[in-house]
Amino acid sequence: MDLQTLGQLLNTTLVFSTALIFAALGGIFSERSGVVNIGLEGLMMFGAFAAAVGGYYAQDAGMGAWAPWVGVVCAMAVGVIGSLIHAVASITFKADQTISGTVINFLAAGSTLYMVKLFFEGAGETPLLEGFKKVPVPGLSKIPVIGEGIFNSYPTTYLAIVLVIVIYFVLFKTPFGLRLRAVGEHPSAADTLGVNVNKMRYIGVMLSGLLAGIGGATITLTTTGTFAHNTISGQGFIAIAAMIFGKWNPLGAFGAAVFFGFSQAIRNYVQLFEWSKSIPQEFIFMIPYVLTIIVLVSAVGRSAAPKALGEPYDPGKR
Repeated sequence: MDLQTLGQLLNTTLVFSTALIFAALGGIFSERSGVVNIGLEGLMMFGAFAAAVGGYYAQDAGMGAWAPWVGVVCAMAVGVIGSLIHAVASITFKADQTISGTVINFLAAGSTLYMVKLFFEGAGETPLLEGFKKVPVPGLSKIPVIGEGIFNSYPTTYLAIVLVIVIYFVLFKTPFGLRLRAVGEHPSAADTLGVNVNKMRYIGVMLSGLLAGIGGATITLTTTGTFAHNTISGQGFIAIAAMIFGKWNPLGAFGAAVFFGFSQAIRNYVQLFEWSKSIPQEFIFMIPYVLTIIVLVSAVGRSAAPKALGEPYDPGKR
């Protein structure tokens, strides 16, 4: 494998990792506050749909290079709205959080496909739109391997990398982050100190919807250019695996997301080799999901979840 191919593989890895990074960061906000969020898959689906529709109409209105950003804003808004359903059910009405998240997944799968058919005259997918273009960083993009791999990426990839650092700082170096982690570890103690537990949990879940929505949008706006029922294809569940394997830490989740992104990128490059032609394509496309299972099994007993994760909190019973 020459240096150019190695750089392209690194670049493709980051492209596939970006959506996982956003969704995993979103999951961290929710689960650090004590709310299980199995619904990342559905929230990404909402985001991918909103980005495709919003970006298409913005492009149709002649907004040019701003059209993809309109799609991202739409994805953020719809992601937050979708997460509010989960928040109301699991925080206010204290429903089982796993079931509530599963409902979000089913709701997103059915409603987005229905709305695609409604908006686009029975079509099975949204019209093709022109998404983001890669933006090379002057000077740095000329460095062998890492220049092509890291510094010649989509704007969303740069944003994801910056957010990993920002969110790490917010969670572990600010009063807001301390309160968020406190309500996920010891909600009664946090309440005693004057922290509004349910308010912080609402914020955590809504931030998860916002970030997962952006994650879904990146797939539409950088990879597929359209939205269909199989656009997300389990990426939300892989993001959950990245969050767990990363021990609910933004830096760890980033590393895990890049690992899973590499597993998706490598399946494309494996097919370039002659020996791969003797292997059924289905086995090659199974690689990311098999690795996800292996990683989750290896993480059992090694990753300590927030102590109050999944436990509803009633201020009247503290």
